[in-house]
Amino acid sequence: MFQTTELIEPLRNVGVQLSREQVFRLVTRPPARLNMEVLAALCTILDCTPNDLIEIHPVGIGQTARTGTTNRPEVSGPSVGSLRPVPARIHRPPRD
Repeated sequence: MFQTTELIEPLRNVGVQLSREQVFRLVTRPPARLNMEVLAALCTILDCTPNDLIEIHPVGIGQTARTGTTNRPEVSGPSVGSLRPVPARIHRPPRD
């Protein structure tokens, strides 16, 4: 396969519906998460195992993986308590 669009039809043949943009992102960037159905379909299409497709990079000592769901106190930055929405004010135009 030379173009990402060549992967769309084989995916459809195994029951996975992805748009052209989704396939492009899947091929050109490492995904943050991957659906197991998509992984199984890719393994079937490419006749490989998940180990052939996934590269694991362990987190170094002193580093933490960023998940976006952490509430640990050692993480710096403002707490949710200090972040409050600003009430919106709606100004209606004057009537003539």
